[in-house]
Formats: sequence, C-alpha cells, structure tokens
Amino acid sequence: MTDENKALARRWYEEVWNAGNAAALTELLAPAAETHGFPEPAAALHGAAAFSERLKEFQRSFSNINVHVDEVIAEGDTVAVRWTARMKHTGEGLGIQPTGRDVTLPGSSFLWMKNGRITEGWESMDLTKVRRQLEAA
Repeated sequence: MTDENKALARRWYEEVWNAGNAAALTELLAPAAETHGFPEPAAALHGAAAFSERLKEFQRSFSNINVHVDEVIAEGDTVAVRWTARMKHTGEGLGIQPTGRDVTLPGSSFLWMKNGRITEGWESMDLTKVRRQLEAA
C-alpha cells in the first residue's frame, strides 16, 4: 500500500496543481476530507468543493504554478511530501499588488490516505519567503 500512496500523492501535485484538473480534485480527495494550512494556517477546509474554492483564490493570485515533488516518504497510510512550487504573481496575492514576478515557495505536506483517496492533509509552506520576493519587486 505504501507505493500506491506515494503514487497518489504524486498524482495530487501533478494533476491538481500542475495540470489544474478539477476532476482529479474530486477523484483524489475523499468526500469528507479535511485539509489544513492552505495557503496559511486557517480554519480547516472540508471536502473537495471547499478546497477547490481556496485553490481558485490562490490561482487568481498566482499563475503558471508548477509544483516539483522533491521527496516522498510513506509509512502505511501516511505520506510526507517535500515540494517546491514555482509560480508567477499575477494577481493581488498576499495583499500585494500584482508584480509579475516569478516566485519560489518551499513547502511540505502530510497526507493521510484511505481506499485510494486523500482523507486528510496538513500543509506547511514558507509564505514569508514569497512575501520577501514580492516586496523586493
């Protein structure tokens, strides 16, 4: 099961984030999935529809999002992913007027899987680094 869960985690980043495939979002997230910390610590999101809305907000601020999976570690139903996102600031993200700058966002995720779907996710990302990149513009 560990290899299948690693593959599921990789699909999440490739299909949902890099390809922007909304159908994959509902396929990969369990109906009652909880996600935490995206894009910053905030109230948990429940289900694919809530995550989709938050993702759309993020995509209005940043375009050309590409998430590179740097490392995946899995044990049982738990998967840890270290990733690096590169994107362009084209909207009013993080309260800063669009700069057109390319930025890099390092982060990590802990994902819990059951029956081939993500049931819970905790995100940790360095938005301070992104703010510094934007403010330097």
